[in-house]
Amino acid sequence: MNFLKSFILIFLLFSFSFAFGQAKDYQKGEEAFEFEEYWTAIEHFKVAYSKFNDPVKKAELIFKIGLCYRSLHESKEAELWFKKAIKVKYPDPLAVLYYADGLKMNGYFEDAVIEYNNFGKLVPGDKRAEIGVKSCELAAKWIAKPTRYVVENMAFFNSKDQDFSPVYAKKDYKLLYFTSNRAGSSGSQIHAVTGAGFFDLWETSKDRKEKWSEPKPAEGEAINTPDDEGASSLNLKGNTLYFTRCRVDKKYILGCKIFMAVRKGIAWGDAEEVKINGAVDSTSIGHPSVSDDEMVLYFSANLHGGYGARDIWMIKRDKKNGPWNGDAINIGPEINTPGNEMFPYIRNNGYLYFSSEYHIGMGGLDIFEAKSDPKTSKYKVLNLKSPINSNADDFGIIYEGSDERGFFSSSRKGGKGGDDIYQFYLPQLEFIISGIVKDCKTEEIVTGAKITLKGSDGTALDGLSEADGSYKFKLNPNTDYQILVSKENFLNGNGGESTKGFEENKEFKLDICIDAIKGTIELPNIEYDLGKWDLRPESMVSLDDLVKTLNNNPNIVIELGSHTDFRSDDKYNLDLSQKRAQSVVNYLIEKGIEPDRMVPKGYGETTPKTVDKKLAERYSGFLQEGTVLTEKFIKTLSTVEEQEVGNQTNRRTEFRVLREDYVSKKQNIDSPINLPDPTPENPTPENDNQ
Repeated sequence: MNFLKSFILIFLLFSFSFAFGQAKDYQKGEEAFEFEEYWTAIEHFKVAYSKFNDPVKKAELIFKIGLCYRSLHESKEAELWFKKAIKVKYPDPLAVLYYADGLKMNGYFEDAVIEYNNFGKLVPGDKRAEIGVKSCELAAKWIAKPTRYVVENMAFFNSKDQDFSPVYAKKDYKLLYFTSNRAGSSGSQIHAVTGAGFFDLWETSKDRKEKWSEPKPAEGEAINTPDDEGASSLNLKGNTLYFTRCRVDKKYILGCKIFMAVRKGIAWGDAEEVKINGAVDSTSIGHPSVSDDEMVLYFSANLHGGYGARDIWMIKRDKKNGPWNGDAINIGPEINTPGNEMFPYIRNNGYLYFSSEYHIGMGGLDIFEAKSDPKTSKYKVLNLKSPINSNADDFGIIYEGSDERGFFSSSRKGGKGGDDIYQFYLPQLEFIISGIVKDCKTEEIVTGAKITLKGSDGTALDGLSEADGSYKFKLNPNTDYQILVSKENFLNGNGGESTKGFEENKEFKLDICIDAIKGTIELPNIEYDLGKWDLRPESMVSLDDLVKTLNNNPNIVIELGSHTDFRSDDKYNLDLSQKRAQSVVNYLIEKGIEPDRMVPKGYGETTPKTVDKKLAERYSGFLQEGTVLTEKFIKTLSTVEEQEVGNQTNRRTEFRVLREDYVSKKQNIDSPINLPDPTPENPTPENDNQ
């Protein structure tokens, strides 16, 4: 009996001790979680989880462990614990949303879309479901087709620890500050928030060979302390430093604040807090970015009156070097959301860059560009897409002045540590134009043709067509080009191309044909209705090309010869063809061609068309190359449709060069000279190549 009493007493004492241990670990975890000490909270929650038998309490602990990992941006662990929370039927729909976020950050876009849709069913109308689905869809597209930026890990000065938030410390961009908790940092404690060491500001410089030096702590005892320091910004002169300091007392964070220090010699002077109106001890303020004129300071904070957890704010001052004594201004709902917006950076062109976990993005934090409309003062926000953004956290971008190059921070796969610094640059677009120079009529290649390329940016290049008739030039971005091709005994030909609007490398193909001066040159699609001399609408395109030819060859005088089919008598056809030729001349005059450069000539039915290669290929069933479309031949064709093809082909207009010594009267109004007679002798049909 005494043994039984003793056993019962021991059992009760053990049960009480076990229950007390459960409550103690749970309470410590709750306290750490309240102070955002997520790493410490995880340790206590896991111990409590192993001791609890109550399935409701265990489900709650699973969810809270997931929240801690989510806050630490540990996406793999967060995904795992929120999946567990759903499996044990934890009732909060946020478990589904955060599970979807974890899947997205880990690149499982299709699975994430399913979970976002599930969350949308649980909480109808919540925008986060719609934003999540669209983010997954766009992320997949952006990864499949990234922008042209090149991204490289700065392995030389990254460490196995966390390195982030680079900032240029000199206007020559050869000195870089960044935040790191690597070995050698001043803070020796283990961070209750992250489980890692405290952060300091580090620096590295570039030598004459463009190599970065081994990083070292930033100079000045007043900057790096046992507290957390990082996420900084400097003015253009590099003599005023703004940075974030998170003070810790007995392992409890007292809130992050912005401090300012002025350079004294080679080191920094004492750091002073930048007071923000409305901030209290628990307010978290950091990530400063000062404008080039030093009149505006941007930062991230959880101030009262914001749109979400952390917003982008700014303060202004009345004069340079004056005190920052104005009220904090929230920069608005185009940028700030119910989520976190952090790491602002103001570029020298006035664009604002920041990171957000709420805007449509690829994973955790994405980097966004915001342009302010001067008329409305509202921002237009753009995601920088892949490869600058990834499934992981991407933040803390800086640019090398106006150049499309700089640095940013990321926790993406393949890095050297937790967060790494990456450099990015936009390689110059490469445009090439190439083609073949041919004879328009024979389609034979033309070698040794002079090719002149002129760009709207003032560039001018010359070359010759090769033995195979080819040519090739490099083109500049955002430029319109005209190409002129010339060779002795040929009319000048031309073409055009533009690189405007192209954001990817491209090779343009442009074959150019030139007409031999000797012989006749048919104008395609200059056709007439039976018994009519009015130009059809489709004729205008061909005649506009002739206008270009005449403008490219300002020294030629041409004959415009028109022809009819065999129907009607000779006199009628001659008169009709003359009117057709004159209608072409009239059109060209309207387009600015001088009248004395053109001689209209009607040939009636006297010169039927000889079938060429192109025509034979088009009507291979009943026309052969070399056949003359005489009245006798046309009447042998088997159908009315085939006969009409022959007659329509004969109703044509051609031109040939009569002279190459024309001098424009327009160019010599002020100093007239004696011009040769512009009217040549009319050639007879017998001597005409038509």
